[in-house]
Amino acid sequence: MTSIFKDQLAPSEADFLDMAEAAFAALPDAFRQLCGNVVIQIADFADEETLKALEMENPYELTGLYHGVDLTEKSVMDPGMPDHVFLYRLPILLEWCERGDVALDDLITHVLVHEIGHHFGLSDDDMHAIEDSVE
Repeated sequence: MTSIFKDQLAPSEADFLDMAEAAFAALPDAFRQLCGNVVIQIADFADEETLKALEMENPYELTGLYHGVDLTEKSVMDPGMPDHVFLYRLPILLEWCERGDVALDDLITHVLVHEIGHHFGLSDDDMHAIEDSVE
């Protein structure tokens, strides 16, 4: 039996980062400006320290995390370290495979918007409107 998927591989971390950066670039300017100089990072899973801090045992349950200081809390005295959005590749890929009803780049956009949005206190309706505005 020949599989149509035999020559396909999951996107690498570099490919995933390319998709995430393209998703971020497509977001409305006002939303991106909330983030300042945010850095997007890709990892297969959250590290043990992060999972423990969030009281999560299953690393597949966490698809992303925003780590940083809200712009309303930042001061000129804060060190110049940028905030980070972590996207966890294997949990996102698993969700994508299990769902089967969404394009991978759309799911990456969804996770990215929600991590940033939750950090800044946006409602789910606000985040859905932002996602819907991406072309």
